[in-house]
Amino acid sequence: MFDMMGMMGKVKEMQARMKEIKDNLVHITAEGESGAGLVKALANGNKQIIRIDIDPSLLKEGDQTILQDLVVAAVNKALQNVEEKAQLELKQKTEGLLPNIPGMDLGSMFGM
Repeated sequence: MFDMMGMMGKVKEMQARMKEIKDNLVHITAEGESGAGLVKALANGNKQIIRIDIDPSLLKEGDQTILQDLVVAAVNKALQNVEEKAQLELKQKTEGLLPNIPGMDLGSMFGM
């Protein structure tokens, strides 16, 4: 027979675990680079860019368009990398809490 109280307890446990994970996303970081490492961006799990490093050789007058393109590419790569790390962390931290239901995205369910 279906245990509604047990399921509600699991949901509350899941909500608490998701809040803890969400609060810790700031500590997950990933880097993206472009231009063979001339531009690097570091992002955290909250999808915030926390640092951009630009090689001084790119800071010549007239290279603005190239620099802009490289910064955008590095930032996008950093955000993609940190998203993958955050999803892996979420999966690891919530494993076994609720039954595995195909297609159910726990991250979006709990606002991540």
